[in-house]
Amino acid sequence: MTAQLTEPVLEVSGLVAGYRGSEILHGVDLRIEPGEVVGVIGPNGAGKSTMLNTLAGAHPARSGRTRVSGTDVSRWAAAKRVPHGVVLVPEGRQVFAALSVRENLWLGSFSAPRTRAERLATVYDLFPRLRERSNQAAGTLSGGEQQMLAIGRGLMASPTLLMIDEPSLGLAPVLIETMIEQLARIRAELGITMLIAEQGLNLAAETCGRIYVVASGQIVAEVGPDVSERRLSELYLGSNTSNPIGPSPT
Repeated sequence: MTAQLTEPVLEVSGLVAGYRGSEILHGVDLRIEPGEVVGVIGPNGAGKSTMLNTLAGAHPARSGRTRVSGTDVSRWAAAKRVPHGVVLVPEGRQVFAALSVRENLWLGSFSAPRTRAERLATVYDLFPRLRERSNQAAGTLSGGEQQMLAIGRGLMASPTLLMIDEPSLGLAPVLIETMIEQLARIRAELGITMLIAEQGLNLAAETCGRIYVVASGQIVAEVGPDVSERRLSELYLGSNTSNPIGPSPT
């Protein structure tokens, strides 16, 4: 008997996207298998945020195909992709400053409210500081705590694919190490497939099994878990000069 093949969680082919008259992504292809943590690295302006926003349905693609667990979601808006398991933690956290930690987390569970209490307990277990500050206004949290809250809010939606845009942005080195540990726990304990866009090589190298290197809206390299830090750095630095006309806007 032939074993049944598992569909990729994410399969993207020929993705093209842009803003107004500018094309930012130029035919992006990528694939993520169930349980993988995959990184997208590149300098500021390489197109990482545009890629994640387009995959989340927050920004329309001009062409190309996006499949999630075998379903073509290319024409779906973000509101339809979230119940299908596609969840984005945006760059800059974007928490609701005036609402409490608990209220922010509650908002993340709109697509599946019946199991929110169970998922809230899971988030609090992963991020004990959020439990301690559950009644505190989100705007009064530190940058690291707000990043925990943003990721926790994403987990409240029961994602099949959790996409995180720049999780280390603005964090001190000690907090980046904490974030690496927390992402490892999410993978180990929840088994959630993740796509992480990062400028910081340290977090990407320690968290991701595979890494795509992006420059000027194109994937210019793909490396596996055995890549050396030196080689990864060379690829990253090379991506700054791979296009003579310079990087596109993020």
